[in-house]
Amino acid sequence: MAASLQDIQRRIASTKKTRQITSAMQMVSTAKLSQIQRHGGSYTTYANALHDVVAHLANAHINNVSGTLLEQRDVKKVGFLVISSDRGLVGGYNSTLLKGMMAVIEERQLTPDQVVILAVGGNASDFFKKRGFNVAYEYRGVSDVPTFNEVREIVKTVTTMYDNEVFDELSVAYQHFVSRIQNDLRLEKMLPVTTDDMEPTEEGGLKADYEMDPSPEQILGVVLPQYAESLVYGAILDAKTAEHAASANAMSSATDNAKEVINTLELQFNRARQSAITTEITEITGGMAALD
Repeated sequence: MAASLQDIQRRIASTKKTRQITSAMQMVSTAKLSQIQRHGGSYTTYANALHDVVAHLANAHINNVSGTLLEQRDVKKVGFLVISSDRGLVGGYNSTLLKGMMAVIEERQLTPDQVVILAVGGNASDFFKKRGFNVAYEYRGVSDVPTFNEVREIVKTVTTMYDNEVFDELSVAYQHFVSRIQNDLRLEKMLPVTTDDMEPTEEGGLKADYEMDPSPEQILGVVLPQYAESLVYGAILDAKTAEHAASANAMSSATDNAKEVINTLELQFNRARQSAITTEITEITGGMAALD
């Protein structure tokens, strides 16, 4: 019985240490979530302004533009920019994303030879490599609060591969942050840039009928890569926000589970100790009775 009590005590101590770790990780993830939400709020203003510029240019001169990221072509290979996390301990964040991607590929009846994967995050890269897909690009180690300069390398590679016809269209897949307890899988077409339904976000904005110098082709040649950068950067910010929320929730659940385990073990320990004390009292009483 003594050995049993010692075993329970060791399990209680071990679980308490685990609870301390998960509780600390929860606080860290919550702090990162608050930080990236503040950062994302200021970025949204820039993204909306850039969206308006592209919308005005496209609506005014779309028929005169060629040789840009707006150009449509026959789709022979489909690219997917998949944004996952590098690490685990984020609940179902990665599994939901990757299962959703496989469902999209199956729904579109695409074979691995028709798919080009560009992975941001180690989980996506490892997942698709194991299943025989062409992972043409991978980027690991995205910052907890990504900077715009980090994304430029990714976008430069993506646009170069698109220009070289490594793939003919590109969609970005990631977990969209809805709230601290909910993320939704989002799949958005990135290339070629589609402006058919693009409308300015601002109310009472500029009309599309105006003259430009230099030519609209030159302006779009500069603006469109920046717009592509904003799409990818926005997706990565959104995905990282969802990742921090998922991590905070997973660590919160782990902490709560640890508390329940500790309570159960402490109850088990008290019962075992009470049983041991009762046994000792019974033995002493029996010994005294034998002496009498």
